Formats: sequence, structure tokens, C-alpha cells
Amino acid sequence: MTFDDNARIDSSRVSRSGGGGRGGKLAIGGGAGGLIIIVIALVLGVDPSSLTGGGTTEAPSSSQAGAITDCDTGAQANANVDCRVAATINSLDQVWESELQKQTGTAYVQPEVQLFSGAVNTGCGQASSEVGPFYCPADSTAYFDTSFFQVLVDQFGSSGGPLAQEYVVAHEVGHHIQNQLGDIGRAQNDPSGPESGSVRTELQADCYAGIWANYADDLPAPGSSEPLLDPLTDQDISDALSAASSVGDDRIQQASTGRVSPEGWTHGSSEQRQNWFLTGYRTGQVSACDTYGAPDLDNPAGLQGAR
Repeated sequence: MTFDDNARIDSSRVSRSGGGGRGGKLAIGGGAGGLIIIVIALVLGVDPSSLTGGGTTEAPSSSQAGAITDCDTGAQANANVDCRVAATINSLDQVWESELQKQTGTAYVQPEVQLFSGAVNTGCGQASSEVGPFYCPADSTAYFDTSFFQVLVDQFGSSGGPLAQEYVVAHEVGHHIQNQLGDIGRAQNDPSGPESGSVRTELQADCYAGIWANYADDLPAPGSSEPLLDPLTDQDISDALSAASSVGDDRIQQASTGRVSPEGWTHGSSEQRQNWFLTGYRTGQVSACDTYGAPDLDNPAGLQGAR
């Protein structure tokens, strides 16, 4: 999904922190295979030690966050990944400010959004650049190391299209919606397995990302009557589904260990992740994203809904 070149974007919604010094510890495992698992596990907020059994390593601390610059137009968002995150956040704010109140009666509160490289201090502890994007409910902030988007392509075979990246941003804001609705903690009550609370929490965030995609190209740029996003194409949806598929538990396990073990799942299979994104996209309804009440995670009730 590309942005209208002439659209104005509000880059003040996104800050950037820098790295430097030495700080606290981050639990990680050793070796290249372990690092790959850690990146994917933490991209959507899962404790990597549960997958790797690894020890700890020192991570550098981050410096004070400051506003990003030179991100004022849709053209810049199309050309620069940092600006693309900012523009996507603008769009997510618009969609959820309208739909969350309308559909659930809960007023949307904007999450904080911070870009980082090297390391970052968060309300959930300290993270190094190895973790990729994640959401911290303790400080209601989505954190993005944008170098992860290239890892997604190079290591996991995802499409490099813009909606593949925007899907990741929308998923993290999906966790913020769960935080507002009081559901995000349900992942910790049942942390692994094909029917676990963790899987249901991650699939719901995928569904919420699909809701954003449903409405995003119908809204104007902030403070303007001009569109922020060009209309979605079949290729855009293919890009998002490619990203969702590339971070399925079955695909990651097969690539890293040579076998699939559903008892260790925390995010759901590639097919499930695609199906729940499509459910949100086709229905646009929060009620269709009730993964916790779904009797069959392989067949979302809203999958056959029309956009």
C-alpha cells in the first residue's frame, strides 16, 4: 500500500532513540539459529527464553528519544522506511479513533511509537536491536528497529512490498488495542500450544491489522481532504499475507529445527495468521476478531465476509 505523494504526514507521532553505553541484560540464546528464533519471537512480544533456553547477554543502553525529521510527505513515506512507519501510524490513528469507539464504546488512546537501533530502554525492560519490533504494554509504546523489515525478507522470505512492512506496524498497534480492551494479559495465562492464549492473542492482533487495512485507503491525510493512501491492490494484500505467513510458527520451526511442534507454538501457523488477517480485512469488525471464543482457529467465522 503506497501513500499519496502529495499527502502531508505528521511525523511528531514517532520518536527515535539512539544507542550508546552499556546497560541491562536481555535474555537470548546463542548461535545464528537461536538469534533468528529470538528475532521472530520478540517481533510480536514473546519471551525468547521460552524458545531457546538461552542465557543472558549485555545490551547497550539507549539515549534520550527525539523527534524524527524529514518525514513530511507521502512521497517521503514511500521512499524512506522511517517515514513509512510514521505515515502508517497516522493512518492507524485515524482508523482506530473512529472504529474503536464506534464498535466497542472504548475511546482510542494513541500509543507512543519509538524507532530505535542498538538498544532501547522500555517499561518492559531493556531490549537490544536483535529483538526487532515489539509492543510494551507497561508503557503503551510500540518499538521498531526498522532493520527488521530486511531480515523479514532475507531470512524468512517475506515480500519486501510496503504493505508487508505496514502489516507489522499494524500488528503492534493491534496489541495496543488489546491492551486498551483488557485482553493482552490473556497471552500469559496460557503461553504456548496450538490453542493457547498466546496464539489467540497474536492471531487477534493479526485480525486487528486486517481491520486497519479494510478502512485505511478510504481516509484522507491528517488535516486534508486529499487521500493519505492509494487504493489497495491485490499485490498489496499479497504482500501482507506474505509477511503474515513468513512469521508463522510452523514455518519458523521447520526452517530452524527441521520439524513442526505445535505444542511449542506461540503465534499460530502461517495459514492461521493469513486467515485471521483476511478476516479483519474482509469484515472490518472487531467482533469478528474474537479469537478467544473461536472454536476452530483454522476457520475464522468472518473469513467468508465481504469487504
